[in-house]
Amino acid sequence: MNDILQKLETTIHQRRSADPKDSYVASLRAKGRAKMAEKLGEEAVEAVIAAVQGDKADMTGEAADVLFHLMVLLADMELSIDDVLAELARREGLSGIIEKASRKD
Repeated sequence: MNDILQKLETTIHQRRSADPKDSYVASLRAKGRAKMAEKLGEEAVEAVIAAVQGDKADMTGEAADVLFHLMVLLADMELSIDDVLAELARREGLSGIIEKASRKD
């Protein structure tokens, strides 16, 4: 299942240096990290709305948009999906309450 995320990550990296007129990823990169973060936030809000409305089809699309925009932002920060998966693996088996309490604020 992670194969599609790996393929998407590769595509994002390839398109980062493309002409912004020809690539959405390159156009986001040209606008800077703040714009990438803003787009991620917009997509997250749209996912929340779909969830509250109970619209499974819309939620599926919005979740895909969230993942895509998250991965664009990760690439900009020189992080990978493997970094995120490793963090999830590290947290596996931990109580969410205990894990959150252990974070440095």
